[in-house]
Order: sequence, then structure tokens, then C-alpha cells
Amino acid sequence: MFNKKSKFELKKDLEQEAFQRITCSFYRYINIKNPEIFRNHLYEKFSNLNILGRVYVADEGINAQISVPEDKWSMFEDYINSEILLNSITLKKAVQEGSSFIKLKILVKNEIVAYGVDKDCYNMNHVGQHLSAKEFNESINEEGSVVVDMRNYYESEVGRFKNAITPDIHRSQELLPEVAELISDSKDKKVHLYCTGGIRCEKASAYLIKKGFKDVYQLDGGIIQYAHDVKKENIPSEFIGKNFVFDDRLGEKITDDIIGKCHQCQKSCDQHANCNNDACHILFIQCENCATKYDSCCSVNCRDFNALDVEEQRKLRKDIDKKVSSAKLSTKFRPKLYKLFNYWK
Repeated sequence: MFNKKSKFELKKDLEQEAFQRITCSFYRYINIKNPEIFRNHLYEKFSNLNILGRVYVADEGINAQISVPEDKWSMFEDYINSEILLNSITLKKAVQEGSSFIKLKILVKNEIVAYGVDKDCYNMNHVGQHLSAKEFNESINEEGSVVVDMRNYYESEVGRFKNAITPDIHRSQELLPEVAELISDSKDKKVHLYCTGGIRCEKASAYLIKKGFKDVYQLDGGIIQYAHDVKKENIPSEFIGKNFVFDDRLGEKITDDIIGKCHQCQKSCDQHANCNNDACHILFIQCENCATKYDSCCSVNCRDFNALDVEEQRKLRKDIDKKVSSAKLSTKFRPKLYKLFNYWK
């Protein structure tokens, strides 16, 4: 049970839809005895409801970001509440709608958030205290309070809480040890964690508590729920800028502040993009002027490579594959190797 259509076909199907979609997310740390069976069951149910998105299932729980047809929302809620593992789970609707997913992908993983830390480093029965938007605002403004962004650096580039510590990390596997080190002198202070939807803070808070941090709090529902609540309750937002999201929207505007900069010209900008050269596809911030100048690529080299005919591109990629193979390096380093071997001149 998986998608068999091409990317082109999937996008065409989406464009022809005559209905609106609701983007939402949910998670739950819960023991799943057979993740593979549950994954297949979930795929069948979601497919029947024409749900798109990305879902991770593990023996420790579920993490989902999905797009639900508006006219199927009630049926979706009914199914969720009929499922023992998902009953009464909190569904967080997107702050800003847009085309988010083009297909349904449900994967069985070792973790629902890939921190990669040993299980004896945390106890999910002892997590940080959840705070509402109002409580979080009040608490982080107390003297001596510490606020930590539990996301990757590129997420905090375009939006973050004021005065937050933003680790210079781009892989989740590096995050927890780095945060513990950054705030190692704050074990007796009030430590506040936040992330996109709350899931990353669950295990992070349990990890810090196991490390000896005595007063750990987390933003209930993450930035997404916070954005809804400050608007509904007319609360001043301590979060400024845009909330980065891992789907085709790449961001939701929370406030009008633009705190990011174009990586190419340094102009104020908060729009992430993926390099238009599929051999690179690196994520970066790019303004409209530079998108035009570089043909939506991250560099002159990528722009020029992208302008080559398909056969020439294939030849160059084959040459790089040989270099990768002979160097015994993972293909994930391919973009760096293209530049290293000066193929994009």
C-alpha cells in the first residue's frame, strides 16, 4: 500500500480538485505493539478519505502532518475518535492554509522524532509541564527564565520567540546533547522549550529532566497552537516572524516581522526555497530578485548546470557517482561533491 503515481500526475490531480483542504497535525507518544500492521490499517483508512500527507509510526507512537478534504473533515474526526490508539488526540489545524502535500506517505520508523538518543537517557512518563500561550508568555518574562528553540537553525532563521536560545544545529540527532550543553549552567532556572507542534519538546523535556534540570516547561501545542491562541484570546505574541513547516508551504506567517535574510544578497526575506537544480535541492532563503537572477537556484553553478541539456547533466551526474563510489562516501554528499569537483563552472 503506497503511492504509484508520478510527481507530475500527483500535482495535476491536486490542481483539478474542486474542494478545499484542511492542513493539520497530531502526535501521540503511546505504545504501538505492531507498527507495521497499524501503518497498513492507517494507510487504508486515510486513502479512503483522500487524505494526503506524511505520517511516521513507531513502537513509541505516531507523528502526522496531513491534508484532509474539507468535506471529509467530520468523517476524519469520527475515525480518529473510533481508533483506540488515537481517540481524543489533539488535532492542530494550520495557521495559514495553502497547498501542503501531494501524496500520502506513511512510514514505520525507529522513532517518531529522530533524536537517536539511548532510551535510558529519558523517561516519557516524566516530561516538562505544559503551558498555555498565556502561561508561557508570563513565565518566559520572569527574571532569570531561559527559553530554548527545539528546532533546527534554519527554522529559527525566519521566526522565533524573543530572546530565545537558538542552537546552531541542522540535524535532530545533534540537538539534545547540544541543548543540554548550551544551558548546562541553568539547571536551577526555569527552562522553557518550544517547537512547531509540541512533539519535539516531549522527549526533549524528558531528556533534560533526566539530565538534572529541575524546572522544565514546554509550550502546549507548540507554535501552531500558540498562534491560534494569541489571536483568539487577543494576547500579545512573544513569537516574531514566520513558523517554518515541513511541507510545500514551507512557512506560516505568525507576525508581520521579517527577521530572516536572503542567503544570496542579504536583503530582508523570510521565504525558504529548495534549489531548482534537482542534483542539489538545498534548502535556503531567497528573495524574489535573486530567484529571478539565479533562476530559483542557490548559486551561479547550480543555475548554469540546470541550463545544460538533459544528456549533459546525466553525463556529469554519472561522473560524480563514480567519484562518490570511489571515495566510499554516501550519495547524500553529492551536492557538495559537485561543487568540490568544479563541475558547475
